[in-house]
Amino acid sequence: MTRRPVFVLSALAFGAALTAGALTAGAPAAHAVEVPEHAVITCQSATLYENYDFSIPGPVNALRTLEAGNKVGHTRGAHPVYNGWASVQDFGPNDWGFVRIECLGGWGSW
Repeated sequence: MTRRPVFVLSALAFGAALTAGALTAGAPAAHAVEVPEHAVITCQSATLYENYDFSIPGPVNALRTLEAGNKVGHTRGAHPVYNGWASVQDFGPNDWGFVRIECLGGWGSW
């Protein structure tokens, strides 16, 4: 009689572990994603490049021109900055590219 509550608690703990495991197994690998810090383009215009080529070194494949106030994401200290070119997420079309780091500002403003 005194052991029964222990069994019930063990069964509950096992069930909770199974549920947590099932939830974890079905969830995407969200822990691997670094959510970008919100920023805005502060230059009058800034060209967004698709990638950075270390052999040049510099950005390659211009995607479009961003204008002052466009919303982008870049996490300082976590996302790369190569030779002054910062990796950013353009929240408009939701793609990534490189812009000059001095054209980023308004951190956390939106």
